[in-house]
Amino acid sequence: MATSAVRSAPASQVAKGEPRIRVRGLGKRYGTLEVFRNIDFDVGEREIVAIVGPSGCGKTTLLRCIDGLLPHDAGEIRVGDERVTEPIAGVAMVFQHFGLFPWKTVFENVAYGLRMAGAPKSEIERRVPEFIKLVGLSGFESAFPYQMSGGMQQRCGLARALAVEPNVLLMDEPFAAVDAQTREILQFELLHIWEQRPTAMIFVTHSIEEAVLLGHRVIVLKGRPSSIHETITIDLPNPRTRDTLREPRFAELREQVWGTLMREAREAEFHLER
Repeated sequence: MATSAVRSAPASQVAKGEPRIRVRGLGKRYGTLEVFRNIDFDVGEREIVAIVGPSGCGKTTLLRCIDGLLPHDAGEIRVGDERVTEPIAGVAMVFQHFGLFPWKTVFENVAYGLRMAGAPKSEIERRVPEFIKLVGLSGFESAFPYQMSGGMQQRCGLARALAVEPNVLLMDEPFAAVDAQTREILQFELLHIWEQRPTAMIFVTHSIEEAVLLGHRVIVLKGRPSSIHETITIDLPNPRTRDTLREPRFAELREQVWGTLMREAREAEFHLER
């Protein structure tokens, strides 16, 4: 596990300055099915916002709309001064199931985004090893995905996203497909990388503990169609370490998010019993 030796500002001070991402009045539907409505939030230039909610509430759909991969039906998304209607430069996404090309080596997978952006060969040869090293995969440049563990594959996917040096990093449950031990290692590695290269990040997860550990704020989606039920500021100091998990304030915040989600689950159970 890697941790930073320098303490940074408290979470409440991280998001100062102009927002990098602005979401206003966002709505999405599939035919007659309305997925979410009236979604409003900002993400600062150096802020991690975690999004949680029950299965089927539209977390991944929301993230794909912000990335420009899906059209939205109402409202507006802006990254910096640019209105999002399709994928734009400066935004990178890390998917749950790695998204690697099985016929490409680690080096070629990490280089993919740079090649698509038209980066010269000299720049690719300089930058790709840097990001492979950053995620701890030095020595595996020539390995293929099938030769690596799930955790190593996800590190490769993260390196590919980071190599284009995005202003915005979108993460769709990136650690859900790995075992619990690897998941914890990757959580702290991600925090360590963010300390070195802070950027605006939206992190979608089903894990309340993961949301509280990683996020500077946690947005709770609820309802059908879903909307933002509550936004909880995570006032834990940075950098987050394993000691953070043992802090009383961490437990309080985890229970606050859990209680917010469980109220809806209990209400749904009550209506089913009736």
